[in-house]
Formats: sequence, structure tokens, C-alpha cells
Amino acid sequence: MSKTASENYEYQGFEQGPIRPPSEAGSLLIRITRNCPWNRCTFCPVYKGSDFSLRLMEHVMEDINRVHRYVLEIRACASKNGKVYPADIERLCGFEGKGDRAALNAALNWANSGMRSIFLQDANSLIIKPERLIAILDHLKHCFPWVARITSYARSHTIARISDGHLQSMALAGLSRIHIGMETGSDKVLSRIKKGVDKKTHIAAGKKVKQAGMELSEYIMPGLGGRELSREHALESADALNQINPDFIRLRTLAIPSHVELYEEYRKGEFQKLSDLETVRELLIFLEALDGITSTIKSDHILNLFENLEGQYPQDKEKMVGIIKSFLALAPMEQVFFQVGRRMGLFRTLADMGDNTKRSHVENACTRADIRPDNVDEAINELMKRFI
Repeated sequence: MSKTASENYEYQGFEQGPIRPPSEAGSLLIRITRNCPWNRCTFCPVYKGSDFSLRLMEHVMEDINRVHRYVLEIRACASKNGKVYPADIERLCGFEGKGDRAALNAALNWANSGMRSIFLQDANSLIIKPERLIAILDHLKHCFPWVARITSYARSHTIARISDGHLQSMALAGLSRIHIGMETGSDKVLSRIKKGVDKKTHIAAGKKVKQAGMELSEYIMPGLGGRELSREHALESADALNQINPDFIRLRTLAIPSHVELYEEYRKGEFQKLSDLETVRELLIFLEALDGITSTIKSDHILNLFENLEGQYPQDKEKMVGIIKSFLALAPMEQVFFQVGRRMGLFRTLADMGDNTKRSHVENACTRADIRPDNVDEAINELMKRFI
């Protein structure tokens, strides 16, 4: 049973949630809520079986305070000769009380990344009362005034219910970027995956974020409509994004692990998963339909076939469309080599197939496993399970 009220217990030390966007790899992670308040999306494996709860404000503030104290100590150590030695770390381990190795590790990792950004966890930090979030943002800026970016995940449904005034106050307090999992702009697909939101609300929420003065990252999931709704998924998603004009459009190709609800539909034949080639063709329709925007496309996830599918509209549109068309123009076995090489981590771009050493490794792997155009998707599905 989900919990919407804060749990009442003693502070147990610094906490971190299970995920963050790839673009926040160098960010300090500050956990405001636990898990996901919606938690019904059929494709998502992350928070299933976990209750949602709000963390007590004083616990969040103490997390910030402890990291702050460690950061000051780390800076003091580094100021002597630019380095933090193992002996310094061991001394810092006893600097605080119970449970703070996690806070020290967070501070060390953040210091190693330059301490430029902070990400608020978990799945929907904006669900807490605006006044509380603003107080947390104020405290973060007080402790870490040099930070350039504070970001968070949020649901469109939640954003749509927050007043414009409160959103603007959050932006003024330092919240500078919102990550929203749109996944699709198709109402049919949104209903099927139990997203709990419609296209109209996605558009309204995206516009509200932009109007508040915050950057907006919208996530789209190629393949989510399956074979039946592939074209609609591509066109409706592009139409929603054309109306929003987000700062970033981030691609996350659908994968279906065996422990999500969508897998049962897939196993029963109720959902027909796209092949890699079909997903590429869907992606081409999507990219060509994006129009009148200044968004930057990001393909920053290993599940995506094209890592270098990146650029800003409108000036880089033809370049990105060209990457897709170049792949589709390859001979079938050449396509297989790139698909397998990419998921093995050997190829990042089509040009990498010109590296004879890497190519030989991929060709040998395909020969040993007898991977061909007619069975490549089975092999790809197995390789992709490592990254889910």
C-alpha cells in the first residue's frame, strides 16, 4: 500500500534512491521522496513492489548538512596539494555518526565530478508541497552556492496541478531543469501502458515548465506503441513535442524485461514488439515529423542503436535523418554487424565498422553464435538484458 505521508522514524543516515537520468551521472543525489507515487506503468521495472513515501523534511535537511560538512573537509584536504589521500578518507569516516559512509561517498563522488549539479530523487520530487520544495532548494543554494544546476524528475500530471506562481518560485529558488517521461504523445499508447496522463496534459505540463523559466527534458521511448501503433506513436509524439518545444528530447528505446507487466502482454502475443529495423524506421518517421522546434536530441543510453544521433533542430535535422538513412541503406548482414557491435559496446557510430580489429571481433561473435538477419533480434534481446 502506498504511503503519501512522511514516515515517522529516527534519522538513519544519508539516503540515495536507485536511479537518475544518465545526464545526471555527475550530480549529487538528494533523496526527497522514496519510490514512485504512480508506479503503474506497464513497461517500468524500477519501483515495483516498493511503497511510496515522503521523507521527513528534517531528514532531507540533515542529508544536505552532512554532505556539506564532508565537502568542506574534502576541500580543506585538497587545498594542501590538490589531492585527497586514503588516510584523509579514513579520518573522515569517523567525522560523523552512524550511517554516514554513504554521505562521505556521495561527497567524494560529487567532488570528483566537479560539484556543478544536484539531482533531486526519486521519481517525482515535485509531488511534495511547493513550500517544502522551495525550502529544500533554498538550503541547497545556501550550502552549495556555486552549483550551476538543480534538476528533478516530475510527472506531467503533477506539474499540471502546480500553480504557475509556485513553479516560478521554484525556478527562482534554483530548480533549473525538469525531466519528464512523456514516453509517447499517443493517447492510445498512453492508455495501454497505464501512464495515467493524456497527450493534452503532457503538452500543458511541458509548456508550464518552459514558461516558469526552467529547462525541460522530455523522454520518448521508440518502440512503445508496438507494431500496431508504431506510426501513430511516432507522429503523435512528434506533434506533442512540436507544441512544447522542450530544450531536450531524450530517446530511450523500449526493452521488455521479464518482470514487468508489459512482458506478459508480449509473451501472450497481445503486444508485438518491434524488431530493431522496425524501430529504426519508426525513429525516421519521428525525426522527420519534428518541425518548428529548437530542441536538442539526445541518444544517451546504451539501449539506443545510434549513440551519435544527437543534434539541435532545425540545423542538425538532416544530419540526424541521414544517420538513419545510411543504416537502412546497408546490406542486411552489415546491419547485423552494426546491431551486434553496438550492443557489445564495440561500435558507437557507423564509421566504427571501419575499424578492422573491432569488426573482426564482431564478425567472429556473429559466426560463433550463428547470428543472421532472420534471428538477430533474439540475440539483441539477450544482449540488452544486461542494461535494464
